[in-house]
Amino acid sequence: MRSLSRLKWLQAFEAAARHGSFTGAANELGVTPAAIGQSVRSLEEWIGRPLLTRSRFGSERLALIGEAQSALDDITQGLDRLEIGLNKLRGSAARSVVVITASQVLVMNWLMPRLNRFSEHHETIDVRLDVADRLIDLTHGEADIGIRCGPGGWPGVVATWLMDEEMVAVCSPTLVPADGITTLEWFLQQKLIQDDTPHPGANAPTWESVLTQLGEPNSKQGRLHINSTAAVILAAMGGRGITLVRKALVQQDLDLGHLVQLFPEYAWPINWSYYLVCSAASLKRTEVRAFYDWVLEDVGKGYNPFGA
Repeated sequence: MRSLSRLKWLQAFEAAARHGSFTGAANELGVTPAAIGQSVRSLEEWIGRPLLTRSRFGSERLALIGEAQSALDDITQGLDRLEIGLNKLRGSAARSVVVITASQVLVMNWLMPRLNRFSEHHETIDVRLDVADRLIDLTHGEADIGIRCGPGGWPGVVATWLMDEEMVAVCSPTLVPADGITTLEWFLQQKLIQDDTPHPGANAPTWESVLTQLGEPNSKQGRLHINSTAAVILAAMGGRGITLVRKALVQQDLDLGHLVQLFPEYAWPINWSYYLVCSAASLKRTEVRAFYDWVLEDVGKGYNPFGA
């Protein structure tokens, strides 16, 4: 007689051991880390001995004890077989989930318009977005795959270059003169919105360097300082002034006419690029690999969701 009443405990233990953390297991199973910990402790109490060692240096890390490793292999295979059986019962309705993480402004202005295309080609894969401006721990399962803008070289993950980035000067079309001509004299009368979000190592242009390039290093224009890129873009769209911003983050608004690019003759490339980032283990999963390959193909085609 099979004893499946403890299946939830086994599922929590297997996920925690595989991810090396309760947090990673919780994100995968859609519960709280506390619930994972309680299930693992219940299994340990039933067995009569610990199965995992716990260390709290940084985020919580877990390691298997003794015979637990060989048992884990059998448990993983058993759960995999159960999943295969369930998918056979569900047939064509079977679905997988891929968890994607990116910053709020990148999700809203770059990724979101493209997700419908992914879903059209992968109808059995559901997307779950983990929107966060902090760096999510991909090595321990907080998400399956991330899209990051930075210098690259993040430890413990596979980072694949997507595209380079540059800064552009933008403003609301409501600020542009009626004849559509934006002269230097007009520009010097506008308020400058300063994005105070840190960009370490990006070598991003400052308003001082831009004004020097325009031949007006002593300009005394008013400034509006904001420490959130998303809020900076909203302020520019609301006609509060002119801002410097990463082009990918406003391409949607430029295409739709919500913003106007100024000084297109100037190029302000930065040392940051966009990367697809994931752990080597996550990349082995079919649904993660499908999203990974699709993004690379989509960016390579230069697809514009708005047709501009």
